[in-house]
Amino acid sequence: MARKQNAPRRLVLLIGTVKGAFFYHTDFHRRKWTLTGPHLPGWEVASLCGDPNDGRIFAGTCSYAYGATIRVTRNLGRTWHEVEKGPAYSAESGFKLNRIWQIVPGHPSQPGTWYAGVEEAGLFVSRDDGRTWTELDGLTRHPTRPQWFPGNGGMCLHTILVDPANPRRLWVAASAIGVFRSEDAGATWQTCNRDLPLVPTGQPVESEVSRCVHKMVLDPEKPGVLYQQFHGGVFKSEDAGASWKSIARGLPSDFGFPLAITPRGDLFIVPLQSDEQRFVPDGALKVYRSRDRGRTWRALSKGLPSPPHYVGVLRDAMAADALDPAGVYFGTTMGEVYCSADAGETWRQLPGQFPRITTIKTWLG
Repeated sequence: MARKQNAPRRLVLLIGTVKGAFFYHTDFHRRKWTLTGPHLPGWEVASLCGDPNDGRIFAGTCSYAYGATIRVTRNLGRTWHEVEKGPAYSAESGFKLNRIWQIVPGHPSQPGTWYAGVEEAGLFVSRDDGRTWTELDGLTRHPTRPQWFPGNGGMCLHTILVDPANPRRLWVAASAIGVFRSEDAGATWQTCNRDLPLVPTGQPVESEVSRCVHKMVLDPEKPGVLYQQFHGGVFKSEDAGASWKSIARGLPSDFGFPLAITPRGDLFIVPLQSDEQRFVPDGALKVYRSRDRGRTWRALSKGLPSPPHYVGVLRDAMAADALDPAGVYFGTTMGEVYCSADAGETWRQLPGQFPRITTIKTWLG
């Protein structure tokens, strides 16, 4: 059972890269930042998550030599241990576990429950506070499974969302497969891809899958409303994923990876030039924000570097904190970290430059 944590006193920005993790520490004013790391040097860190109920940080790590593991620190990265029994496919499944793409806590009413999304695409659950993990094979045994194909970054289950109003309702998103929803805590799943364009994976046009979702978030104020950055556009669902509509009008391109949302529902994305040119349009680094649930978008660049600055931002390398005004953070493929303490109005680069940034998470520790 998780232990109750004292009231948070600091904000920790968790940075995962292809060669380890780095942590920025600050108070709630977010003016002065202290950097620690590298933590887990040499390991690829694809996912990080701070425990909301305990002083732990989870990391999804992998290496060519040792495979994919979940590691935990209780002292802000000074020491780490591998969990007792991490996610693993059975030999009979025929699946290979290459990477831990996402780690998230379960519903607040279910202390000790955690979920992990992996590549090859699958979902694992821990009911004992992260010590041991079990496959939720209702997803990997889904009738559409023979039609699942990887995107350019692999067949990755990269997004896990838990309905704040219903602990048994989950959504996951995987590339290049699509969105699934469960109403029974992951035992069974239904596809949620209606009105999303089919991507060319060789499947028939009537396929329920072959949708390349890059990132998906849940509206914190409107139950059943979801948003996603797609391979070709930005989409919104107002019926728990049953159908989708485009909200990409006003954006400079229909391609990008990250998507973040603040507690009040502000959306943030970083568009890229195209699938073939995965850098910001015209070399101008801009963040786009919507304050009206996707009806309109505004470009934000005050404090960001002037062109030319040909960088990209990966799918999990953008996050918002829970403070007021919200802080927004993103990391680039060139290892830079940018911070806004005023919901995107102004930006600054945090000190340091890192290996290619794979993930950014905020944690009130």
